[in-house]
This record gives sequence, structure tokens and C-alpha cells, in this order.
Amino acid sequence: MKVEEKGHTITIKDTQGDIATFLEKVTSGYVGFKEHNIIIDLTQYNTLTLQEVVSFLSLSNKHREAKKSFVIVVNDFDFNEAPDEMVIVPTLLEAHDMIEMEEIERDLGF
Repeated sequence: MKVEEKGHTITIKDTQGDIATFLEKVTSGYVGFKEHNIIIDLTQYNTLTLQEVVSFLSLSNKHREAKKSFVIVVNDFDFNEAPDEMVIVPTLLEAHDMIEMEEIERDLGF
């Protein structure tokens, strides 16, 4: 697992190639990340199933309840299949843009 901090955002990337193990590591290390916005970078996976992406839903909901952004980056994915409460984008640039927009919305009280 590779963790990169940039300002108020932490990007977490899997280095093992096993989505279930990666989710366990992120969940167990969550205490260290909870004060930051989180980007989960899954771009190294060529194909992911809906079930694999949705496995991050409970962590995403927990983080969003704490008024922080949680964005998943996936290359080749049908974004229409994902639950509405999950934020899934195709690039890291879009993930950072989404967090910036959510920060502005929170600052404005939306």
C-alpha cells in the first residue's frame, strides 16, 4: 500500500494487486487517515467488478458522515452501475477536482 499526502488529501494506492487485502489494510489503517480527504487509487486494475468497487461503500459512508471526501479512482468501469452515494471517477485529476468542489460546498454549508 502506497500512501501519498498532499495538503488536506491522502491518496492510497494498492501495491499488492489484491483488492480484498487492500481494503483490509485501508480499513485497519483508517484511524491515521480519518482527518484527511481520501482518494482510493485503483487505476492499476484493468477490470474491477461492481462488487469489488462496492466493497468500499461502508468505509466511504463512514468517512463522508465525518464531513470528509472519499473518492475512488477506477479506469475501466461502468459508473452508472455504482451506488449514488459513492463518488467514483476515472482519473486522479478528476478526484482532486471533486474533492475541491466538495470542500467548497462544505464551506458554503451545502
